Amino acid sequence: MSATPTSVGFDPVSCERAVVRGLDFLVSRQEADGAWRGDYGGPMFLLPMYVAACYIGKKSIEPKRKAGMLAYLSATQHPDGSFGLHAESSGCLFTTVLCYVAFRLLGLPADDDRVARARAFIHAHGTALACASWGKFTLALLNLYEYDGLQPLLPELWLLPASAPFHPSRLWCHSRQVYLAMAHLYGMKARMPADELTHALRHELYARPYQSIHFAEHRNTIAPGDIYVPTSSALRAVNFVTGLYERVHVQALRQRSLARLFDHIEFEDRATQFIRIGPVNAVFNTLVHFFQSPESEATARSFATLEGYLWDGHDGTKMNGYNSTALWDTAFAAQAMLETSAGATHRGALQRAQAFVVNNQVLEDLPKYKRYYRHPCRGGWPFSNRAHGWPITDCTAEGLTAALMLEETGLPPLPEERIFDAVRLLLTWQNRDGGWATYERQRSGRWLELLNPANVFDDIMVDHSYPECTAACLHSLALCRRRFAARPDRPLDDLLGRKAEAAIRRGERFLRKCQREDGSWEGSWGVCFTYGTWFGVRGLRAAGAENADAALRRACGFLYHHQNTDGGWGESGESCRERRYIASASHAVNTAWALLTLVTAGEARDPRCEAAARFLVTTQLDNGDWPRQSLSGVFNKTALINYENYRRYFPIWALARFAAAVQ
Repeated sequence: MSATPTSVGFDPVSCERAVVRGLDFLVSRQEADGAWRGDYGGPMFLLPMYVAACYIGKKSIEPKRKAGMLAYLSATQHPDGSFGLHAESSGCLFTTVLCYVAFRLLGLPADDDRVARARAFIHAHGTALACASWGKFTLALLNLYEYDGLQPLLPELWLLPASAPFHPSRLWCHSRQVYLAMAHLYGMKARMPADELTHALRHELYARPYQSIHFAEHRNTIAPGDIYVPTSSALRAVNFVTGLYERVHVQALRQRSLARLFDHIEFEDRATQFIRIGPVNAVFNTLVHFFQSPESEATARSFATLEGYLWDGHDGTKMNGYNSTALWDTAFAAQAMLETSAGATHRGALQRAQAFVVNNQVLEDLPKYKRYYRHPCRGGWPFSNRAHGWPITDCTAEGLTAALMLEETGLPPLPEERIFDAVRLLLTWQNRDGGWATYERQRSGRWLELLNPANVFDDIMVDHSYPECTAACLHSLALCRRRFAARPDRPLDDLLGRKAEAAIRRGERFLRKCQREDGSWEGSWGVCFTYGTWFGVRGLRAAGAENADAALRRACGFLYHHQNTDGGWGESGESCRERRYIASASHAVNTAWALLTLVTAGEARDPRCEAAARFLVTTQLDNGDWPRQSLSGVFNKTALINYENYRRYFPIWALARFAAAVQ
């Protein structure tokens, strides 16, 4: 939708009032430790995996929590009985099978209408034999699918030399940690004993008697709706070879490889205080411990820590995609507040935010981290908190940015050595192409994506450079450089002089290279082109681009072209799947990103920016919040995820920056 809204008596005072109301509401959501946390749900495979783990481990779920889970599953079920890959997508067999099983494990009878509708969808789309690989694997653990119907997940791959092109250490760390635990469970052929409910589910999930099914014939059976990345010929060849190996594997080598995997799993437990990198490997690691030693302290602690992923939201109890959003939300909330008069009106909130950010920087590298294929982590910030133990490039950049900006208000500064630790870490993360990935440097070529076994996701094999991560790192490095350049008593040392400057120039070249012909940048962690374009422009400005820069002009042109007639921007989550801008009704978060981009590029006095500000002002709720709208986050192209607090600080940030620019 392209439009050029006209100015019709916009009142700057109303903008200021909206900022004040929004700021008051945002501060009211701050928690006692200084952090903001929010709903980070959306993917529909997470909660069923948690329920399955509890059932396998004989861990009861309290009635109130169980009712909340049933409420969430009921709220997200489609009229045809299906569930989407995420809460807003169309029916997916993979998630429908898992949610069906969760319904039954949580106590619903087979003749409940919700269960019956889901079962009808499952049978109409190929039964559980056709669900994607993670679904089949979870069913195997529940004794609802046979292991010979799975593509082999060889533990022996971990015994290969680390230099081997197929060594698991080359995988993106989320996939590496998930398949680490899956390979261990596969190698054990772990499964719970069949019980009365298991036998009932075997009857319900398939169209013929369970014992008559030749599961090995269905290794490649997958419902068309579950396929985003088709199985490549290269993966088919690998699966054929690993299938041959599985038939003749040597038990002694299998046991040696399982011991190697268990050592890595225990390292992940120690490094993250049993939180693990994310919910999927948290579930699978927990089950590794349960099947290995059900009464052990590690098993008990694993189940207890899983609780930290649960979230009681407006629509029921779900499993979040991380143990919390604390550092990420707090860093952005603080930056948004600093665009306002919060220093005078909400000093205490800024002090608490500063304390949280400072207290959650990682202070030491992990012992023997190289042995476990980990990147150094000293000086970094995770997405959630220090205990999580996995620093990320953009979280480190935004944490450092927030700390430095809060310091400028007179709050206690981050010790200089800790600033330098963060900068050193950022520099070690930069890829050869000049960009930054997420948790580690890129460890393999993009060819490895040909071996993606998940079907429902893309970009899960290689941690490659992203515009968002790159722009965040450029912004932070430039801020550090400015901070120390202003210090006459301390000249720039080599780290923040020559090395940081070279990194900024390389990062700038990467951003310019990945700008699309239409002027946008594709976002990979938010929806989608409005998100990526905000980061692209922010990064180039940090690197020194002027308003007249051709890249900035093209970015502004792209945004103006897609502005809705009401002054806002709205982008469908399908933009991420289809990798092209797909318009939708105006959305407060997309509009905030677009307005931030335009103001940052020097466009504040264009009447179209005024129209965007008006949209944000007029859609604000009386309590200072903005309405709950469609999901604005995404990962791996297909799975939308909720960032509940985005609608609370990005509109404030955009309105405050706009108001300051037009004064």
